[in-house]
This record gives sequence, structure tokens and C-alpha cells, in this order.
Amino acid sequence: MTNSILNDPRVQRAIELIWQEATLLDDKHYEAWQQLFTDDAIYVVPIDPETADFETSLNMIYDDQRMRKLRVERLVQGFSPSAVAAARTVRVLSRFTVKEISENEVTVRSAQIINAFKRESFTTLGADVEHRIVLEGDDAKIKLKVVRLIDSEDAVSASGYLV
Repeated sequence: MTNSILNDPRVQRAIELIWQEATLLDDKHYEAWQQLFTDDAIYVVPIDPETADFETSLNMIYDDQRMRKLRVERLVQGFSPSAVAAARTVRVLSRFTVKEISENEVTVRSAQIINAFKRESFTTLGADVEHRIVLEGDDAKIKLKVVRLIDSEDAVSASGYLV
């Protein structure tokens, strides 16, 4: 059996953080979810599936720390229409591949399926996700999260949850 890059302890820490993030989102622990990000992190859901220039492209979500905080406040306080009776979700993450690795940073790509239930209706979203994880001592944090929905160029309705 060959030694897989997925056996690298840095990669394992990154994947564990990604799983922790999915659990927090499914459990609607949005305040704790915010703490998984570095202060300068970006969370983006681009419309163009090929773009790498998120700052000048049209995005469904392009959140820095301030915008993530505001988004979480809307979800938690229930003032947003999408937050009222928020969907219950179950995320499945798979197909982990390492895009880049250094001493202090790991970039992992994965496939994500989100199954959501709201108002007697099921919705399934598929996405390719990229996480850039910063490793500092025993700590690991998300520096970049890019969610490329497979239907990003079609109309997307308010979901009532974070992707």
C-alpha cells in the first residue's frame, strides 16, 4: 500500500476542521462556526464556476469577518425571511484531495452534498468546496472557503442556511 498524502497529519487536521465546520452548520451553531475562521478569512460562493478573481466577480456570497458576523446575526435573530423556520440540514463531505500543502497551510478540495428540509420540502445542493486551512501550533483555522455550487449559474432561492 502506498503512502497517501491524506495520511499527512497536517491534512488530517484540515479535514477534521472541515468536518467540525459541517457539524456546527448542521447543528446551527453559527457563533461557534464564525470562530473557525481567521480574522482575514474570506467565505465566498461565486456565480461563475471558473472564476478565481472573487473580488471583481459577481458572487452570491463574498463575506469577510464583518459580513460573516452580520450574516450570522440575521440567522440567529430570526429577522431574515430565510432564517424563519430555518431548514434542517445534513451535509455529506467526500472526495478530499489536497491542492496545496506547506508547513503552515493546507488547501483541500472536497465534494459536498447538502440535504435540507424546510416546510415539508426537501432540497439537495451539490458543490465543489475548497478550504485553505492555516495551521498554527495546535490551532487550525479557515483562511478561505470557496463553495462552487454545481447550479450556481441558475436561479437559486433563499436557502435559510449556510453552505
